[in-house]
Amino acid sequence: MPARQPRWRAGGQVDTLSGCLPDRVGAETAMPPLHNKALPGESADYRAAREQLLQAEIDLRAQIERVADMRRKLPDGGPPPEDYEFQELLPDGGTRHVKLSALFDKPDAALILYSLMYGPGWDAPCASCTSITDGFSGLAPHVAARANFAVVSQAPPGKLKALAVDRGWQDHDLRLLSAHGSNYQRDYHAQSGDDADKQLPVLNVFTKRNGEIRHFWASELLWADVEGHPRHVDLVWPLWNLLDLTPEGRGDAEPKLNY
Repeated sequence: MPARQPRWRAGGQVDTLSGCLPDRVGAETAMPPLHNKALPGESADYRAAREQLLQAEIDLRAQIERVADMRRKLPDGGPPPEDYEFQELLPDGGTRHVKLSALFDKPDAALILYSLMYGPGWDAPCASCTSITDGFSGLAPHVAARANFAVVSQAPPGKLKALAVDRGWQDHDLRLLSAHGSNYQRDYHAQSGDDADKQLPVLNVFTKRNGEIRHFWASELLWADVEGHPRHVDLVWPLWNLLDLTPEGRGDAEPKLNY
């Protein structure tokens, strides 16, 4: 899809690569408005600035679509080194052993696995990962209609079960897996080396075609050399997407396990 051209000329042109607004609006150079709605009490200056922001949002939307199309067209990644065995938490409080290959309940759909940071020696899970998983809990039935999905933790089943009960995750059919005793977290870089207490928040996607499992995508922004926080899973984290819509933005907010 070709990029849309900026709607503002010299003196007020939108930087379509960064999505940033110019220092001054330049309303006298405005192109026709992008829609015909007005909000109660707004000024001409507000409407002019909002039109520029809207164009930047349109350009960002187009860029998101381009990146998503590139992602969908990735070639197959490598096959997993082994058919990892997890311990799945069951609604009745028990557990069962389940292999990676058996997580494809929808055989023709991808498998999404999010690694929640909670090491076997930790007293509490990562608060940010918990915030993300709180969101996944409500989304789980909707995701399950199109893809296979589960949250994985290196914590033993008992610790993971206690956390799930405390957060109410299984009330929404969120599939929870303990990778305790397996190499999954280490192999897919959700763990630093062989130390099971050095956990990292990584999201991985796998496919299974003609019985063959292949890796498809990982949240590699976590490992990239970028300025500031990598924001590698921001697109699936409702908290920041909501706060980004406010004048205060994210600020120095950090998720907590309890407020």
